Amino acid sequence: MHREFYFQSDNSNKVWSVTVKGSDCTTSWGKAGAALRSKTKVANTPDEAAKLAEKLIKEKLNEGYLEGQPPAYVAPDWSTMEMNEEVFWRVIGLLNWKKLGDDDAVCAPAVKALSQMTNDSLLNFVKILTEKLFLLDTEAHAREIGQCAYIDEENHFSVDLFLYARCCVVANGKEFFEAVLNDPKEFPKDMDFEALLSLGYFVEEKINDDELFYSDKSSYETFSNREGWKIQGES
Repeated sequence: MHREFYFQSDNSNKVWSVTVKGSDCTTSWGKAGAALRSKTKVANTPDEAAKLAEKLIKEKLNEGYLEGQPPAYVAPDWSTMEMNEEVFWRVIGLLNWKKLGDDDAVCAPAVKALSQMTNDSLLNFVKILTEKLFLLDTEAHAREIGQCAYIDEENHFSVDLFLYARCCVVANGKEFFEAVLNDPKEFPKDMDFEALLSLGYFVEEKINDDELFYSDKSSYETFSNREGWKIQGES
């Protein structure tokens, strides 16, 4: 038995295959068109090898792989795109979490894409980013961020940390953002990603406007979303 799969996205063009021969289960993976890496696991019986292959196939399908030969890969031309909701989330999807721990490296693919876009698209990117952070600025969400969660007006609450926590939600993509937006209890605990704001700062530098991101601060800073808060706190 031999089955082949592929995964293509704005920054990936990968292939994966599995071969079962007797009790051997061999997987191969890597970039399409390049030399692939391989690994063989020896099961106790051919049936166990087949079951292992099915388990691995299920995992790949859950990751978004499709079965078959990959079609010709066409890299996205960011310079031709106008920023909208779909393109915004595509840019967010470029964040390279394999480089977690190095914020610049995580953001580099997104910065590269943004650098090819028009000033109007860059301005719209900041606008959409601000809107997403604003929507998450509610008391209900602030109560679910972990150890530093909002309790009441008498207890210390870091407005900056809550902003960075909201950045983490947006940085994890559309589906995650919408899940957390609709159910505050889904908010990730004790996690933040301040570096997402660096994409906005990059826009400032590229269009030579050091007031741009700050001009919208009242929209994304904690306590800006008054309808989302029962209190009238100050940032």
